Amino acid sequence: QVHLVESGGGLVQPGGSLRLSCVASGFRFSDYGMSWVRQAPGKGLEWLADIDRSGGVNYEEPAKDRFFISRDNAKSILYLQMTNLKEEDTAVYYCSRGGIRGQGTQVFVSS
Repeated sequence: QVHLVESGGGLVQPGGSLRLSCVASGFRFSDYGMSWVRQAPGKGLEWLADIDRSGGVNYEEPAKDRFFISRDNAKSILYLQMTNLKEEDTAVYYCSRGGIRGQGTQVFVSS
């Protein structure tokens, strides 16, 4: 059974940084591409970035040059390093494997 647990969210001031983590279990992590998505209040899911099995990455516009996705296959952990955070980055952040998501971690950007 696929199990994804996100953590690392919190309250941060504009311009700040956070690193999100997603611990995966129930499947061979190294065999799958993974993604980060988010959902802002009152909005739909927004794809941010994905990373394939070999570490190749792709970013959607909101994440380009500010967010960085990475993975540790030995530990089955997916990361999202977020820098220069803006108030519009306030959202619940989820890691995803083929549409399966964890419970999410809340990021709140405010001064």
